[in-house]
Amino acid sequence: MSVIAWRPLLEELVAMRTISSDDPTLDCGNRAAVEALAEQLENAGFECRLQTLPDRDDKANLIATKGPDRPGTGLALAGHIDTVPFDAQGWDSDPFMLTERDDRLYGLGATDMKGFLALAAEAGSRVSARDLTAPLTLIVSADEECGMDGARALADMPAPARYCVIGEPTALVPVRRHKGIFMERIETRGASGHSSNPAHGANAIEAMHLATAAVRGLRDELVDRARVAGFPVPHATLNLGAIRGGDAANRIPANCRLDIDLRFLPEMTIDALRAELHERVAAALADSDCSVAFTPLFDGTPAFETAAEAEIVTACEQLSGHAARSVDFGTEGAYYNAMGMETVVMGPGDIALAHQPNEYLALDQIAPAQDILAGLIQRFCHA
Repeated sequence: MSVIAWRPLLEELVAMRTISSDDPTLDCGNRAAVEALAEQLENAGFECRLQTLPDRDDKANLIATKGPDRPGTGLALAGHIDTVPFDAQGWDSDPFMLTERDDRLYGLGATDMKGFLALAAEAGSRVSARDLTAPLTLIVSADEECGMDGARALADMPAPARYCVIGEPTALVPVRRHKGIFMERIETRGASGHSSNPAHGANAIEAMHLATAAVRGLRDELVDRARVAGFPVPHATLNLGAIRGGDAANRIPANCRLDIDLRFLPEMTIDALRAELHERVAAALADSDCSVAFTPLFDGTPAFETAAEAEIVTACEQLSGHAARSVDFGTEGAYYNAMGMETVVMGPGDIALAHQPNEYLALDQIAPAQDILAGLIQRFCHA
């Protein structure tokens, strides 16, 4: 059985392009990266299985298990291997070469979240399968950054573990709940015509004015509808993010579109909020001479919550020295909870550095992360 060294593995993972994007010219597969990782994990005593995503042979999840054959027990350490695209001009070093300077390791995905995967692989390689009384599982998902398709595919399988830690960058502070999110496009459709006579067309921008009033009304009501202490923003938020309509000042515009982002609290659901949005906008345009259409830009991720008294929450609080908190960004946590695993989000690095040029993982996060991972494995995989 070989021991995996986290730093050479991180160098290898950072060098591999695993970008997820809706733009097919930027999107990459992750198959080579998970196969390379699986080879190292197999040499370290793990049994590995790849799960290819539907209609994408170049993208796959990796499930690696060590220890007794007792599904639904033990611990899973989970993370995504894909990254977002990057702006080359913003980087001071090659984003695909792990570079150390100022006690930091720079590289695309170093903190979000290939660094955690490398540390988890090292931690798992240091324990012997015969010493484990419950299995240790590493879950490496595809396409988290672009629809969470990997986690959705994993949700169809039985829970590989009883407890799960997702190593998103939280500065090693446990997170037990976060908001859900969905994104929607609202499009008003009218008829073009010469601007000299409004009767010659149906103005889609005018109709969008009615739609935005309805959207803002919903946004304002959500502020007071429910508040949950502990979140940085304690209520649901609705952002009007992008708008576009018309093509010339002297033409009645036939089309206008608005893109919105809605982030909601636990106990709220995507389906109910999306239906309410549609109903309110449709009602606002009931007397308009324009029609309205809705298109999901992102189907959505459910809100995530694990009970404060759950054993995995307590363990992560004790090992990290921090009380569990709530955040406004999203993760795969809800999907893993839905599989039957009690889940906490906790990993090295700072979420504020994610999706930014010069992304880095601070070296002073490494030793504490190693200690926490060793403590989690000891607690949940040994008698």
